[in-house]
Amino acid sequence: MMRRLHVEFGSGWRQEALRTNLWLVPTIEVVAATVLFVLTLALDRAVYDGTLTIPAWMFSGTSDAARQILTTIAAAVITVVGIVFSITIVALTLASTQFGPRMLRNFIRDRGTQATLGTFVATFVYAILVLVSISPGQHGDFVPHLSIVVSLVLVVVDLAMLIYFINHIANQIQLPQVIASIAKDLSKALEAQCSGAGSGAEDRRGASAEELISAMDQLGGVVATPASGYLQFIRHQTLVRIASELDAVIHLPYRPGHFLVAGHPLALVLPAEAAARVADHLDRAHVTGPYRTLTQDVSFGIDQLVEIALRALSPAVNDTFTALTCIDWLGDTLCKIATVWRPNRVHRDQHGFVRVISDQVSYDRLVQRSFEKIRQAGQGMPAVMIRQLDALAKIMEQTRSTEQRQVLRDQAAMINRACLASVPEAADRADVARRYEALLALDARVVHGRTSVS
Repeated sequence: MMRRLHVEFGSGWRQEALRTNLWLVPTIEVVAATVLFVLTLALDRAVYDGTLTIPAWMFSGTSDAARQILTTIAAAVITVVGIVFSITIVALTLASTQFGPRMLRNFIRDRGTQATLGTFVATFVYAILVLVSISPGQHGDFVPHLSIVVSLVLVVVDLAMLIYFINHIANQIQLPQVIASIAKDLSKALEAQCSGAGSGAEDRRGASAEELISAMDQLGGVVATPASGYLQFIRHQTLVRIASELDAVIHLPYRPGHFLVAGHPLALVLPAEAAARVADHLDRAHVTGPYRTLTQDVSFGIDQLVEIALRALSPAVNDTFTALTCIDWLGDTLCKIATVWRPNRVHRDQHGFVRVISDQVSYDRLVQRSFEKIRQAGQGMPAVMIRQLDALAKIMEQTRSTEQRQVLRDQAAMINRACLASVPEAADRADVARRYEALLALDARVVHGRTSVS
């Protein structure tokens, strides 16, 4: 199970790193264009030598005409690339002021954007290669007629990609689409993280995690943080293997999403004499960077939705409906979390001994992150309070434990108190109160129904 966890998270991290750039897909398409050029050039050489014939409509005239066609294609394609992407980045920059700078990062991650850029660049490279291949020969100038036809076909493909891209980016910068895409990525990250949850061994031997942490506070050695940045990824299997080889226990009090400061403690190791060797290997067991990612940081997706809601509720924007949309998707996410979230803090070796103790965000904290800041920003706004209570009611139906329901009741009670303190209109307060009472009644029904079943 531990190996499966490492494979899934390691694969997820590599996919995230490869996806968040604008060079990988264009590079692949340029390589494909180069291979295509080699193939078409070989066919054109066969036509030039007389060993292959092509239809008459493929002939593109003299070498001068062919050079003019290819020069026009290359210049037009590279000009369109520059203009379209410059305008797009300006539009996204303006849009990001409304719902946060993360939009630019989402734009970079988008496969449609990468494919469009790659198609244009690949066409440009192909046209230049064909242009260079025109040269004098024994039977007159060598003109790659087939390659020129392929260049024209690629131009038609570019036009189709341009139309697709304009439509795609126009949809992508719409706030509901942005919010839905963040929620979709969050759902995928949640599914990936929960599908690999496991303790690593059925047998449990040795001291418990609580006993080991208590001993580390007095006897443990400290591993310092090598570089500042956000903790993005932890390779738990690597840490387990290192700890097993040293017969040690590693405690990581941080989780992905936390900011690390160089020189500050990163991990505690027991026994203390193993800390130096753990420090030598720890660099390959974790990744830090200038930003947070969703690979192992589910709370980051929630924070993104909350950030958009807070911007929408600010006096400068005053867009209540966008905030309501964020609350809807936050409720949907927490419904999924309520049924599958089982964070694994303790990682054991194959013999059942505790080797790594990590930090994981709790269900309580995820609920608090989803509701508290929005509640604070929505003071005096009954519509926001009602929608939050509706979301809590939907989550309540999915809860499995008394502790989970208590967290939801606490949030509902805070919303009700905020309403009484900040909403001046009695009718509005009554609307919120009805939703609050409906949630309490639902909680009672859920408890009664499960008690009856048991």
